[in-house]
Amino acid sequence: MKPDKTLLFSLFVIISILLISCKEENEPLRKSIQTIIEKADGTIGVAIKNLETDDTLSFNNGHKFPMQSVYKFPLSITVLSKVDKSELKLDQKIHISKTDLLPNTWSPLREKYPEGNVDITLSEIISYTVSQSDNNGCDILFRLIGGTEVANDFIREFGINEISIKGTEEEMHKDWNVQFKNWCKPTAMVKLVEKFYGQEILKDSTNDFLWKQMVETTTGPKRLKGLLPEGTTVAHKTGSSGKNEGLSAAVNDVGIIILPNGQHVAIAIFISNSKAEDEVSEKAIAEIAKVVYDYYK
Repeated sequence: MKPDKTLLFSLFVIISILLISCKEENEPLRKSIQTIIEKADGTIGVAIKNLETDDTLSFNNGHKFPMQSVYKFPLSITVLSKVDKSELKLDQKIHISKTDLLPNTWSPLREKYPEGNVDITLSEIISYTVSQSDNNGCDILFRLIGGTEVANDFIREFGINEISIKGTEEEMHKDWNVQFKNWCKPTAMVKLVEKFYGQEILKDSTNDFLWKQMVETTTGPKRLKGLLPEGTTVAHKTGSSGKNEGLSAAVNDVGIIILPNGQHVAIAIFISNSKAEDEVSEKAIAEIAKVVYDYYK
C-alpha cells in the first residue's frame, strides 16, 4: 500500500510547527547567552538541559574542550561503580605514602598529611578529589582503578562517546599539551550529569554520596554559583588550567542547579583559548548561569 501523501504532508507540517515553536520558546534565553558569549574572550561552549521539561540548548558543541579537573567527576563515578560492585569499599583504608603526595600541585590532602605514610578511607580521598579538586587524590584514584583508560571505557559503556580521559594530573602538570587529550563536548557532559542525577549509573547510596561531595564543592565559588541567590543548591565540579604564555586553556564549571520551582537544570560551561584574566571568564560563567536560572525559575 502506498503511503497517503496528504497524511505525510500533514505530519510534516505539524512536526515543522512543533520544531519552530520549541525554537521560539527558548529563543530569548538563546539570545541572552549568545550576547554573553560574544562579549567574552575565548571559545565558550555551553550545554543546558532542564531535566523536568527536556528543554535543551547548546553553543559551540562541535569543539573539544579540555576538561581539566572536571574529569574528576567521571573518575569518581567510575570509582563509586566499583564500590557498587563490592570491588572497593568507601570505608576501606588506602595507604598514602609521601611519594603519592607530589609537590607543586594543588593538594589540600598533602597539606593535611605533609609526610604521608597514613591510611585514610576511600571516602576521604574522594571527598578531597571532588569537593576540593585535589590533584594528588585524583591520581591516587586513577592508580586504584587501574588507570585513565578504565574511567574512559566505563563512561563509554553508557553511550557517552564524546568524553575522553587519557592523562593523569601528574602528566598534565609535566606537559601543558596533555590536557587537550582530556576533552569533552558540552552536551556529552550534560548527558553524563543527567544520567548521574537520574541514578542510571550508581546505586542510591553511592549516588547520594557523590551528590553530597559536589554540593560541598569549595572551588569556583564565583562561577556557576557566583550570581545566584544565596542558598541556591548547586552540585558541581570545576576545572582550571591556569595561564601559559598569557593563555587559559580551561576555565570550566559543570553540574546541576536546583531552581525555586523545584526543577533541575543540568549545565556545562567551558571557556578555552582565553587571554582574559580567569576572573573575567568566571564572571561570564556566572552570568550565563544567572540568565538560565532566571529563565527557568
